[in-house]
Amino acid sequence: MNTVGLHHFLILSAVLFGIGLFGIFLNRKNVIVLLMSIELILLAVNINFVTFSSYLADPGGQIFTFFVLTVAAAEAAIGLAILVTLFRNRATINVEEVASLHG
Repeated sequence: MNTVGLHHFLILSAVLFGIGLFGIFLNRKNVIVLLMSIELILLAVNINFVTFSSYLADPGGQIFTFFVLTVAAAEAAIGLAILVTLFRNRATINVEEVASLHG
């Protein structure tokens, strides 16, 4: 009988982390894709926390996952609020044009 083992979850996490990194390095123009890539990386970290927490029978990883989810939700909310404001002021969300904001 096939069971899902520790290495299956670690491979899934590594693939999601790689897709997130690939999205960040490949597309540096669209801010929404960058935010989604960061969310994929945080999801991969959460999978690792839950996997090792279950494997070691320690609830610490699952508790820490809630903190990471809270940070991810705040990052998404603040990031989208900034994007909406930027789009209203500049009519674009292109990263190259946003980079002109720093002084």
